[in-house]
Amino acid sequence: MILSKPFVERRKDPRLNNNVPLKISGDTGEIVTESGNISRSGVYCKVNAYINPMTKLKICLLLPIQRNGKNVIKKIVCRGVVVRSEPSIDEGGYNIAIFFNDIAHKDAEYIADYVNFHLEKQKRL
Repeated sequence: MILSKPFVERRKDPRLNNNVPLKISGDTGEIVTESGNISRSGVYCKVNAYINPMTKLKICLLLPIQRNGKNVIKKIVCRGVVVRSEPSIDEGGYNIAIFFNDIAHKDAEYIADYVNFHLEKQKRL
């Protein structure tokens, strides 16, 4: 009998499975897509072309937030590096994981607040 170890989450920041529009730019051009999941420290998304791990990218996120009781879009521009790139078996294209390696502290906090707000909302449902 083989005993498996329980899954242990190694990430320090919670992830939210939510679709946030984003544009990634690199040496080979721009790709417009949306997140599969997002956290304070990175984003996971689908792209139509292979991007090598360790590729540096400019990222522009359009984060929907509430400000003074109104829904607004917060544009967050940061830099990241691809840490994983794998074929998307079901739909074609590639799934990539991007680590934010150059992001303003206040922008990282906007993302963290967005993720935490929606995770708490999901718990209440």
